[in-house]
Amino acid sequence: MLRSPQGSRAQGQPAPDPAGGSGESPARADVSAGVPGVAPRATDLSAGGSGGSSPRANTAEAAAVTPRRTAGTGLARSIRLFRLFRLEQTEPDLFYSELAEDAADQLGRYAEFAGRTVVDVGGGAGLFTEAFRARGADCYLFEPDSSELLSRGDTPSGAVLADGFWLPVADASADVCFSSNVLEHVADPPGLIEEMIRATKPGGIIYLSFTNWYSPWGGHEMSPWHLLGAGYAARRYARRYGKPPKHTVGRNLFRVHIGPTLRLMRSRQDVELLDALPRYYPRWCKVVLWIPWLRELATWNLLLIIRRKT
Repeated sequence: MLRSPQGSRAQGQPAPDPAGGSGESPARADVSAGVPGVAPRATDLSAGGSGGSSPRANTAEAAAVTPRRTAGTGLARSIRLFRLFRLEQTEPDLFYSELAEDAADQLGRYAEFAGRTVVDVGGGAGLFTEAFRARGADCYLFEPDSSELLSRGDTPSGAVLADGFWLPVADASADVCFSSNVLEHVADPPGLIEEMIRATKPGGIIYLSFTNWYSPWGGHEMSPWHLLGAGYAARRYARRYGKPPKHTVGRNLFRVHIGPTLRLMRSRQDVELLDALPRYYPRWCKVVLWIPWLRELATWNLLLIIRRKT
């Protein structure tokens, strides 16, 4: 999962309150990391250059990934996903591979995959990338955390160790720019969104999802006690488990809210917001997003489908 490092392109503050293996090293992108104002060397993805191995799934890789269709957009799908959430800590590969298949199915309703260039921003060990390649996409994975990238042992094919605020790609290179549950882990969410838009072709699609702060899971492993305050939630976690939580609010977990994010996207002249919905719920639950405050508490995870205007 992507984290915002020191010296990234867009330094900023958390979003406002809504009161209204192999041991093999991954490829490292040609990026002047941590030096503000020094642009990375841009790569034209259409030319096939990524700094890593080929983004196309080879025969063995494609055979190893068998797409499993989810249960449409209804209640059965949501029940299945919430059951899977119980396996996140004990069987993470199963959980994230199933979540990747579901995300690819969602994205497939808005964009074609076959022969298209997909940029996976902060995709960790590459399970989302695998799901896209199994559907025929040329997918590039950009992940700044080497431990996340190598968490399954092998380096994912075509992976690049790179900062999401400094994607080492040329302007308008990607048909699809994808980010799953990254936004709440960076200090400047609008800056990350800006970079994803830059990398996307006119007419291309951006898939952006994040866990909003006031959702039942907004505090991640400290949930739902984060609703009583971040400090209290961290202390409670430490008392119960004898160790500090993985996430520290203000360092690698930030308060991101639905209302300000929707207003930001609707205010931009260079993109069109095609859809906004609670990611894990049935589609008819999107009515929740019409109601301020309720959407912050009930949504759990917001999904935005955005098109860059031509």
